[in-house]
Amino acid sequence: MNDSVRSAECGVRSEDQFTAAASPSGTPHSALRTPHFEVSVCIANWNCREMLRECLHSLLRQEQGARLEVIVVDNASGDGAAGMVEAEFPEVVLVRNSTNAGFASASNRAAHLARGEFLFFLNNDTVVPANSLGRLLDYARAHPDAGMFGPRLRDSDGTFQISYRRQPSVGALLHRTLLLRWTGLFGRAYREYRRGGYDPHRAGPVDLLMGAAVLMPRAVFDDGGQWDEDFAFGGEDLELAARVGRRRAIHFVPDVEITHHGRVSSRLNIGFSTESVAIGYVQYLRKTGSSMAALSAYKLVVTLDAPVQLLAAGVQYLARQAVGRREKARKSLLAARGLAHFLTCSLPRFWRA
Repeated sequence: MNDSVRSAECGVRSEDQFTAAASPSGTPHSALRTPHFEVSVCIANWNCREMLRECLHSLLRQEQGARLEVIVVDNASGDGAAGMVEAEFPEVVLVRNSTNAGFASASNRAAHLARGEFLFFLNNDTVVPANSLGRLLDYARAHPDAGMFGPRLRDSDGTFQISYRRQPSVGALLHRTLLLRWTGLFGRAYREYRRGGYDPHRAGPVDLLMGAAVLMPRAVFDDGGQWDEDFAFGGEDLELAARVGRRRAIHFVPDVEITHHGRVSSRLNIGFSTESVAIGYVQYLRKTGSSMAALSAYKLVVTLDAPVQLLAAGVQYLARQAVGRREKARKSLLAARGLAHFLTCSLPRFWRA
């Protein structure tokens, strides 16, 4: 892969240098690395320059209460994001991928280069208030048997986002389709998945964390917790949390808050994101034990539902335009474009997933 890595603090570093550090006995190179940092912040980026700038500013231009390094893996952005990082944040370790390798692959690459005791996987459309990392790190160290920690997330307007969920079933995901939603058949399963037991003020163990901001001990990540690169974008956070949760507790930490603007990159790249999220849910269900019959039924319903969703989005767009709700209309048009891409380009990949 034609890409480059650079660090203002340590000079140019390549992955070959780290790979060569493996011991003759086969001990992973990461296990031999003496941490220079408490936290390595790992950010995968694709075409989200302005949000990424805000995120890096929040991490590096105010006190965070922890010794940290920041690693950005840019998935061949076309908006100048990598150049912005290089020019404005020379202390950041920057990786330029020559193609869009996907979120999971980019996150694993960042973790491979990281030198911290803890890894903090952070979306590019987030803002981290001062001293947040220090407080999150204190909580993690007070719970050494846990494997994953997530802060409370807020929207851009300050309202609470769902920061953790229960594991989704096939029925819960089928409720998202228009064909079945009106029946109410899987409504209870969907509500349990989305908000069942959600308390934005209670710290402690949960089923699944949202992947916008996740802290993991380095050792847990190396010991079978790496991101599954079968996922391109969507579902990988659910799968990773489910896998880690089989062996260790997963904790929600509401005393630490992070602003997550949400869906910025996906709206800028709607065709890719619509396809990847649909495929990601299938992969999640398959990897967490759903039967072939259940998967086939899910794929069939989603396929039949897509043109219904497309028609509904088109009608919604026209109605919103007619009453002057232009911002809402724009979102309806984006949804329609994503669904059109899914129907015309993505169905073979969706059925093979």
